[in-house]
Amino acid sequence: MIGGASVEDTLTLWASPLRDIKQRIRPLFTQERVAASAGQFLDGLLGNEPRKTGWMRAEAAGDPGPWRQQAILGRGQWDADALRDIVREYALETLGDEDAVLVIDETGFLKQGKASCRVARQYTGSAGKITNSDVRCPGLSA
Repeated sequence: MIGGASVEDTLTLWASPLRDIKQRIRPLFTQERVAASAGQFLDGLLGNEPRKTGWMRAEAAGDPGPWRQQAILGRGQWDADALRDIVREYALETLGDEDAVLVIDETGFLKQGKASCRVARQYTGSAGKITNSDVRCPGLSA
């Protein structure tokens, strides 16, 4: 149960908006197979794995290896500014309200060393202080 609703009911509620956003981003990709990989990449970002590596995304998408998932970010040619505009427009349509309030959660992942990508001494809500951490938006980690 998630907030009183079953997982199945929650997934049903999310299915239609997810299809909508995939249709909106489709024109950014010149080939259907690349657009399909982008959709699977998005599915992977929304998945429940605690770590979202290329191999884990590939397994979730049913791919034999991470190459298609990695191509979306590394070798694919698409307009990042156009994607930002599409996501912004969707967020305003979906969440926009004159009485709305933006809440930013600076929760991060505490880290011991400095070798990992994005790790720095910074404030993190997880510790409630400045410490070595990886602060990022939940669900958007790469």
